[in-house]
Amino acid sequence: MGTVVDWLAAVALVSGALLSLAAGIGVLRFPDVLDRMHAATKPQVLGVLLLLVGLALRLRTAEDLGMIVLVGVFQLATAPVAAQMIGRAAYRSGRVDRSLLDVDELADHRPERDEQRRSDSRSGRGERRRGDSRSRRGEQRRGE
Repeated sequence: MGTVVDWLAAVALVSGALLSLAAGIGVLRFPDVLDRMHAATKPQVLGVLLLLVGLALRLRTAEDLGMIVLVGVFQLATAPVAAQMIGRAAYRSGRVDRSLLDVDELADHRPERDEQRRSDSRSGRGERRRGDSRSRRGEQRRGE
């Protein structure tokens, strides 16, 4: 039984190392910030988790397993948050080619548009919102 576990550990270690290598190559070779961010998180996290599984199968002691679980939990908790922050910073600084995005959920929340809205509202040229048109309809009905 020990031989089977050792082989499983070897497969997990090699595949984790290959995924981590692919992530490193992707970070170096991909042209866009979002592509690099994807390469730095998805295959890298899976590669680290596979390395940890292989390590856990090799070591098999309670102290080591506890530490391996902690490393895995911290990896899963920090990598997505870091990728989110990198993506937001790149988007806000204009380093993202918006023509490549299928859906731009932040298009209405761009800082330059917010600043334009603030300056328009100060000068009295603010955009009317949906609620404003409803209130105008109600006033028209009352006035008739």
